[in-house]
Amino acid sequence: MTQFNSATLRKRVLQMAYAGATVHVGCAFSIIEICAVLYRNHLHFPDGDPNAPGRDYFVLSKGHGVMAQYACLNELGWISDSDLARYFGDGTRLKGLSDTHVPGCEATSGSLGHGLPIGVGLALAAKLRGTAQHCYVVAGDGEMNEGTMWEALLFASHRKLDNLMLIIDENGFQAMGRTSEVLDLGNLAAKLTSFGFETREVDGHNEGALDEAVRQLRSTANGQPKAIVARTVKGKGVSFMENENAWHYTRLSPETFQRAMIELEEQ
Repeated sequence: MTQFNSATLRKRVLQMAYAGATVHVGCAFSIIEICAVLYRNHLHFPDGDPNAPGRDYFVLSKGHGVMAQYACLNELGWISDSDLARYFGDGTRLKGLSDTHVPGCEATSGSLGHGLPIGVGLALAAKLRGTAQHCYVVAGDGEMNEGTMWEALLFASHRKLDNLMLIIDENGFQAMGRTSEVLDLGNLAAKLTSFGFETREVDGHNEGALDEAVRQLRSTANGQPKAIVARTVKGKGVSFMENENAWHYTRLSPETFQRAMIELEEQ
């Protein structure tokens, strides 16, 4: 089986959410391919150590999508199957938001607007140390409502942090509705370019396109921070969850869990 297989990762997300009787399935599903491509092909961890001093950084700014990251960390052997089975349970280290107590989680996030500023700081520190480390930040399009995100973009461009890559999960929804209705940000790619970022737009579920965009951007050390606007589908992979924002906060029942697992088995 291919490591970081998207259907397998989605099944693990479902198993976690069902075991923990918790939410945020849709927003985890929309970043599955983004996480898979980064962990499979781009993130460098010397000796496979999540705490290696020379590691690349992955900051999940949209920390409520953390089940997608946990599924990848399980593939790497950094968290166990028993950890996944106890997700969101009493005494577990796997909370419903990204938490630095978990190996591989670089930031405690979920309170939106903070992950990118942390990632900018990590990228700046790597520049000051003269290392070859890269920092990847995954944020949601709804999260781009936060002023701290735009302050961080300005700072990254000013400091020429071309070792920073922001990937925006543009699924068109946030907790309370469509992003275009809550606060319309217009053309995010054009805005990022105007802020000095070298920017690409891709289908966020096309792993080949994602991989190529990351490779192209990493190949240019031109003083410009990097950005990818990844067009995604909230709830991607399970038909009755796709573009249904109710799955931001809906818990799985035995019936919906089985229906979703059967769909993923057929992929």
